Amino acid sequence: MVRTATYHTHVTWKGAHWGHIQMGNGPEMDFSAPPDAHGHAGVLTPEDAFVAAVNTCITMMFLWTSERFKLDLVSYECEAKGTKLIELDRTEIFTSVTLRPKVVLRAGNEERTTVERRVRRALESAQKYSLVANSIKSEIRVDPDIEIVS
Repeated sequence: MVRTATYHTHVTWKGAHWGHIQMGNGPEMDFSAPPDAHGHAGVLTPEDAFVAAVNTCITMMFLWTSERFKLDLVSYECEAKGTKLIELDRTEIFTSVTLRPKVVLRAGNEERTTVERRVRRALESAQKYSLVANSIKSEIRVDPDIEIVS
């Protein structure tokens, strides 16, 4: 059965290059364009939000797949970098988002190579089932650093 879900935000212009966003799940904050686009430093930008959406969605899906793959996760952190192309006519598009997750797991009684294969499959599944990854045109690259401890 096909279902839908709806998510909401509310944006208010505060003057100049400032805005305020209230998200349906509760958080709210000021935002601006990035400094190189006549905005302000130190606040959320649409570009930061875009890269963060990819990173957080794939992270949540990885945590979900890790449970299903019965991985003994010790820690997870992920750096993300979005690359933006600025055309001659000043139109812009994110061409890629690169994720560099650092995943630390316990092998238990399993072979390390077996655990590493399962981690890579879990990362692939996380990307496959990520709502955000499925909703954008940008190429998504995942370059993991996997550490398996005893």
